[in-house]
Amino acid sequence: MLAFAPATTWRAAAALVRVGSLTRPVLASSPRAPRRVAAGRVPPPLRAMADGPTETGVAPPKDPGAETIFSKIIRKEIPADIVHEDDQCLAFNDVNPQAPVHILVIPKKPISQLSLATSEDSALLGHLMSTASAVAKAAGIADGGFRVVVNDGKDGCQSVYHLHLHVLGGRTMGWPPG
Repeated sequence: MLAFAPATTWRAAAALVRVGSLTRPVLASSPRAPRRVAAGRVPPPLRAMADGPTETGVAPPKDPGAETIFSKIIRKEIPADIVHEDDQCLAFNDVNPQAPVHILVIPKKPISQLSLATSEDSALLGHLMSTASAVAKAAGIADGGFRVVVNDGKDGCQSVYHLHLHVLGGRTMGWPPG
């Protein structure tokens, strides 16, 4: 017997299939569909992070203010699905989401890494966190909880050397994350 959930939430991507006396989720092929993985196995997005820097083949720039794809998004030279913008930061949906909701929050000031931020950046860093909370609320994930991640440097798996916060939610997150 095949039953589908109403298509009102991301959970609608999962259908229930009855096999004998067992009921188990069968997932749609949607990239935003929740993924179930056997115990002890690492899901594909986490496996990529665990196996090393698959998308971090980019060396850190010698100039902390060097041009990045995020610089072009800030200047509106390339399109992005922007969900928030103010005079200090920009937030947009990630083009390669690792959760049903995956929003990036970036400062307009070019700071290449969190570890290179200075004490003068303290107010901006606080503003980025407040913005992360605001976009999580606007995306409807704040009540259930969400995760904010900052990857710093090569070993932290930073892929774009422009400081950015990942706001992840819409499903239960695993632990440990890396």
